[in-house]
Amino acid sequence: MKLYYGRQLVQPKIDAIPDNLISSATFIDNVCQRCGQNVHGELPNNHFYCRACIALGRVSSHDVLLSLPEPNNFKGDDILSWDGQLTQQQQVVSSDLLETLSQQREHLVWAVTGAGKTEMLFPVIHQALTQKYRVAIVSPRVDVIIELAPRLHQAFSHTDMVVLHGAQTEDYRYTPLVLATTHQMLRFKSAFDLLIVDEVDSFPYAGDHMLVHAVKNARKISSAVIYLSATPTKALQQQVKRQVLTTSYLPLRFHQHLLPVLKTTIVGPWRKKLPSKFLRQIKQFNQTQRRFLIFVPKVSDLISVYQNINKHFPKMLGDHVYAGDLKRQEKVQNMRDQTIQYLVTTTILERGVTFPGIDVLILGADEKIFSENALVQIAGRVGRNKDRPTGLVKAYVQHTNFKVYAAQRQIKQMNKLGKQLGGRI
Repeated sequence: MKLYYGRQLVQPKIDAIPDNLISSATFIDNVCQRCGQNVHGELPNNHFYCRACIALGRVSSHDVLLSLPEPNNFKGDDILSWDGQLTQQQQVVSSDLLETLSQQREHLVWAVTGAGKTEMLFPVIHQALTQKYRVAIVSPRVDVIIELAPRLHQAFSHTDMVVLHGAQTEDYRYTPLVLATTHQMLRFKSAFDLLIVDEVDSFPYAGDHMLVHAVKNARKISSAVIYLSATPTKALQQQVKRQVLTTSYLPLRFHQHLLPVLKTTIVGPWRKKLPSKFLRQIKQFNQTQRRFLIFVPKVSDLISVYQNINKHFPKMLGDHVYAGDLKRQEKVQNMRDQTIQYLVTTTILERGVTFPGIDVLILGADEKIFSENALVQIAGRVGRNKDRPTGLVKAYVQHTNFKVYAAQRQIKQMNKLGKQLGGRI
């Protein structure tokens, strides 16, 4: 029965339902009770299914939802095995999060990329676990979940944790600590006493009513929710201004260095022939053995850019990756393991991944896909390691535009605040 604690699982109506399980309708007034949406696909004999959450398996008018109330059936003897030290600024934020938990409210952590948000969470997670609370850390991006998993395993090595995402191989089990993509919250109901949403401004969560519903439905009525972001959405910023959402600010990275400033270089059309300025930069990376990412606007740009680089630098090992790449996780891991020197990528790697000691180049940074926040997040891939806290972020554009200027301005504003806290270049 533990598999049903705090869950809402689909089962056909014709199957026998154990007496102790709670059965509820899949649709009320045509609204799907799993995802909160009213988007139907037709079935024979006037039946229908929900198209909005079909990716998690079909839920139809032939089915029911089964669940059991969350009993918090945990020991509460969890140990924080992380022995690192928070900076003074991180400690202030961490204290705010402990207060958030005690008051069971919603709270935003607005911190620059590389501020050490994960480490700041450890005390509040530990406090929640010792109170026998159930905790979930979720993110819209599977890459974020994959990167967080080993860090949480290490910090809470004596706590059972399940990791849930579309490509996972382990079966679900009942645990006090859950690490998952936001889509996985569609399978939970009133389960979590503390729910942490990392990269809350990220696609596909931002502006997605289904995923917002999933997170809301997965938390208990009395619970704490913590949102993490380096680039909050305008809606979140408005809540902060109206003082309906409490906020912690951290404009300085954990190693006390400022964010790398986005530089721009004007080039001509680059899709048919890579610009000489761009190739000179690649040549310098090759000579100095510097590792780097190249961001391009479209999936269709990946192979041509990669092949062009390979033609000019055949001995330099690299690869290309995008969201639908079947070898995506393997390629990202190769970059982490430093078995390749570079990756050509779409915006899929704009956030939530850390490659120590890299530089970043952006081809076509003036194109529509690169928003102000995306450019800030991309710049944040650089300088994330205390052994190399600085680096190069260069955008190649045919025309400078408002988004590029705005991203530069946002970085400079955060650096201005960081300097006031003693940050250094």
